[in-house]
Amino acid sequence: MVRDTGSGLQIKGIAKMKSVKLAAAAATATAVLAFGAAAQAQDAPSVSFNVGAASDYMFRGISQTDSKAQVYGGADLGIGTFYAGVWLSNVDFGSDHVEYDLYAGFKPTLGPVALDVALLRYGYTNQESGDNFDFWEAKLAGSVPAGSGTIGAAVFYTPENFGKTGQATYVEVNGSVPLMDKVSVSGAIGHQALKGDGDYETWNLGVGYAINDVFGLDLRYWDTNIKKSDDPSKITSGRVVVGLKAAF
Repeated sequence: MVRDTGSGLQIKGIAKMKSVKLAAAAATATAVLAFGAAAQAQDAPSVSFNVGAASDYMFRGISQTDSKAQVYGGADLGIGTFYAGVWLSNVDFGSDHVEYDLYAGFKPTLGPVALDVALLRYGYTNQESGDNFDFWEAKLAGSVPAGSGTIGAAVFYTPENFGKTGQATYVEVNGSVPLMDKVSVSGAIGHQALKGDGDYETWNLGVGYAINDVFGLDLRYWDTNIKKSDDPSKITSGRVVVGLKAAF
């Protein structure tokens, strides 16, 4: 659900005296105009889109499509460090629904740390009375360069989780590294803390391939430590997911 979007742009003798002052004024005016033009270019809104399909929709180690295929799409607006967007996907919780995510946040940079602070809302269509699937989450994430790759961490918190099951916190450590031109490896380990019983760990590891500037492939293994006896539907069991995404 959770979509890594947006833009991280940053706004990082008397005759002689008259001549010097005029030159300094001209230089200052030129610098101001150049800075203004650069700032305006940086702050200009940008819009991007994404569409894709996958053999399953995995969210924190749990299938959201009852182990069936996923089709999704979204749009993002970026202005400087600010971003906002919408994302939609099919889901199946015993009956078919459409998930629609709304999110907004900032991506500032503090030294080598790239931050992502956001608020997300997960909504679902075709709910029956008492389902209460919709919920909000706050996100705080950061990443730093590590050689040719990156290492990051993220925390998500909601005071009222999916199905009105109380507060929940998800903590994740992740990383990625390029192997060769167009090929990269990435993975994550996370802990989902829930109110009452039900806490679990999840992890994923995969290989991404950039076909070109628009299309990319991802082959990823997902798993959790949830006991098979607690999951008769097998939506938390280990599996390999293949996906194709277009971003433009």
